Amino acid sequence: MQGKQLRKLEAELWRAADQLRANSKLTASEYSMPVLGLIFLRHAYNRFLKAKEDVEKSLPYHPQRGRRPVTKQDFEEQNAMFLPDKAQFDYLVSLPESAEIGEAIDNAMKLIEEEYENLNGVLPKNFSIFSKDLLRELLRIFNKEVLQKAEGDLFGKIYEYFLNKFAMTGAQEGGEFFTPMSLVQTIVNVIEPDHGIVFDPACGSAGMFVQTGYFIESEGLKPAEKVTFYGQEKAELNTKLAKMNLTVHGLEGKIFEGNTFYEDKHNLVGGADFVMANPPFNVDGVDKTKDVVKKDPRLILDGKVNLPKNDNANYLWIQYFYNYLKPTGRAGFVMASSASDAGHSEKDIREKLVKTGAVDVMMAIGNNFFYTRSLPCTLWFFDRAKELDTDKKDKVLMLDARKIYRKVTSKVNDFSPEQLQNLICIVNLYRGNSQKFETTVKSYLQNAADLAKETAEASTELQKQLQKVLNILSTFCLKQDSQDLKIDKIIPNWKEIEDDAKTIFEQQTQLIETVKKNQGNHLITEITVQTKALRKPQDKLIKQLTDAVGTATKEYQLNKNKDWKELSLKEQLDQMKALQTQLSGNPDEEEPGLLHETEYFYRQAHWLTSRFPDGVYTDVEGLCKVVTQAEIEAKDWSLSPGRYVGVDTATDEDFDYEERLKEIHIELEGLNEEAIALANVIATNYKSIAI
Repeated sequence: MQGKQLRKLEAELWRAADQLRANSKLTASEYSMPVLGLIFLRHAYNRFLKAKEDVEKSLPYHPQRGRRPVTKQDFEEQNAMFLPDKAQFDYLVSLPESAEIGEAIDNAMKLIEEEYENLNGVLPKNFSIFSKDLLRELLRIFNKEVLQKAEGDLFGKIYEYFLNKFAMTGAQEGGEFFTPMSLVQTIVNVIEPDHGIVFDPACGSAGMFVQTGYFIESEGLKPAEKVTFYGQEKAELNTKLAKMNLTVHGLEGKIFEGNTFYEDKHNLVGGADFVMANPPFNVDGVDKTKDVVKKDPRLILDGKVNLPKNDNANYLWIQYFYNYLKPTGRAGFVMASSASDAGHSEKDIREKLVKTGAVDVMMAIGNNFFYTRSLPCTLWFFDRAKELDTDKKDKVLMLDARKIYRKVTSKVNDFSPEQLQNLICIVNLYRGNSQKFETTVKSYLQNAADLAKETAEASTELQKQLQKVLNILSTFCLKQDSQDLKIDKIIPNWKEIEDDAKTIFEQQTQLIETVKKNQGNHLITEITVQTKALRKPQDKLIKQLTDAVGTATKEYQLNKNKDWKELSLKEQLDQMKALQTQLSGNPDEEEPGLLHETEYFYRQAHWLTSRFPDGVYTDVEGLCKVVTQAEIEAKDWSLSPGRYVGVDTATDEDFDYEERLKEIHIELEGLNEEAIALANVIATNYKSIAI
C-alpha cells in the first residue's frame, strides 16, 4: 500500500474509532487498550489465514487419508499465531445480534493467552465496558475489505499510528510510553543494531525494537536470526503494550516488568551489543540510600560507584547505558538537554565518560518533538569500540539539528524521511564512510530526474488542455452575433489572460525541452529553477481563467444559452484543474504536486553537496563540528553541541520561505487556540470570585 493511501486509511480508522470514543463517554485511557487489542486480533487473524493457506498448499496429499490437519507448529514455523476457532475475527464478526459480544471478545483474548505463555495476562479483557452496538461498530471498522486483504506490515504501521494518536490524546500516562518515531529512527540509524543482544531498560511500548526490526529487514535480513530483544519497563500497562507491539510486528522479545533504578531483571551489565532508550527525564525521588543503589555495578566508572548528589536520575540512566555495553557495544538514547551542561557531581561523571573515549555523537534536537513536552532534548551516542582506537577515542561529533525539523501540527515537529537521511549521512561521513552520502545524493537526484519527467508529461497535457479551453471560449464568442457576448466583454481581462497564457506556454515548453535533454546534474539544477518559476504564475493564470468564466456564466446567464451548454466547458475546466492539481498539489489534503516534489528532492541533494562538496566530512558552521577532549575540557566538559558548532551566518539559498510561511500559519493557529482557551479560563476564574 502506498504511503498516501496508508495515511488516508489510518486517518479514516482513527476518525471512526475516536468518534465512537466520543459517543461512549469513555476516557482515552479506558478506550485505548481495547482498540489496540482489536487491531492486534485483526492482524493476528490476517497472519493466521495467510499461514494456513501457505501451509495447506505445501502439505502432501494421501489418496486415502487426504491431507493432515494443520497444526499449531505449522503456524509457528510460518511466524504466525495459531488461533482457536472462537478467537478468530470472522467468528466474532458473524455472531448473532443476541450474543454477548463483549464476553465473546474477552474469551477470544483468553483463548490466545492460553496458547501463548508470553502473552499470559497481557491482552485486554475488559470489553464489557462497551455497549453491544459500540463493539459491533468497532469490529465492523476493523473488518473493512482493505484490512481483510492487508499484507506485509500494514497492521504494524496502523498499530504504531494508533499508539501515536493515543499518546497525543494523553491516553497513557501523559504519552510517556511512546517515543516519537523520528527520534527512534534516528537512534536506530546511528547505532545500526544489526546483531547480538539489543536492550532497552525503559522500553515503553517497544518502539525501539520495532524500528530495529525494520532496520534489519531493510538490509535484507531477518530480525529473529540476527538479534535478541531484551526490555524492562516499570509500568504494567506499558509492559503489556510492548509485548503486544512485538507480537503484532512478528517479533520476539523478553520483556520484564521492573523498576530499573532498583532491579536489573536481565543481568546484562557488560553484556549488550546495543542499548537504546528514552528514559523518563529529570526523575527525582530515587532512594540512593538503598544498598542496591549504593553498590550498583551499573554505576561504576573509573573503578568506583558514582552517585550524583542531586535528586535527579539523569546521570543514573546515562551510566546504566554505558555499563550495559560490551567492549564493542553502541548505545543511543534520549536525554533532557539540561544534562549536557549539568554541573557539580554530574559534571564529574560526564568528565569520566568523555575520558573513556566512548562518547561518539551528541545531537541537539529542537522543540516539540514530543507529544506531551515542548522542551528540546539531546540524543547521546556511545561507541565503546572507540575506547580502543587512539585516534577516534579523542574525537566527538557535535551535531546541532535544532533548526532541522518538519512542522506536523502547531504543537508537534518531526524529521521528514529526507531530513533524517541527511543527518545519518553526516554521521557516516564523520565515521569515514562516504557510501551512504553518495547513494543518498544519487537517489535524490534520480528522484528529481524521474519527477521532472512526470512534470514534463503533465505540463504537456496541461498546455494542451489550457489551449483547448482558450480556443473554445474565443471560438464561441466569434460565433455570437450579440455585442454583449464578445470575448473582451464577457471576460474583461481576456487580453491579460491571453498574454499570461503565452508566457506560461513559453515557460512550459522550455521546461519540457530541458527535461528531454536529460543529461547531467546541471540540467536538474536548471529544471529545478524552472519548476519553481512556473508554479505560481501557472496557478494564478488558471485561477483567473476559472474565476472569469464563473463570473461571466452567472452575469450573462450563459447556462441558458444553447451554444454555451453544448461546449461542455465544465468538463474541460475540471480536466484542466485536475492536471493543475497533479502539478501543484492539493493543500487541503497536504499532497505536494510534481512541481514542488521535483524541486524538493533536488534541494535535498543540494543541501548535502553544498555543505560537503568533496563528499567527505568537514565542520560546517552552525551545524556540525568534530571536537577533541581538550576542547571539551576547555568548555567545562560540556556536551551541548550548540556551544561548539557556532552560529550559521551564511545565507541559506535553499531556505523555503513559502514552507516557512505555512509553518508560521500553523503556529499562529495553535497560539490562537491557546489564547481562546486561556481567555475561557480567565473568564471562569473571574466568575468564581464574583468579579
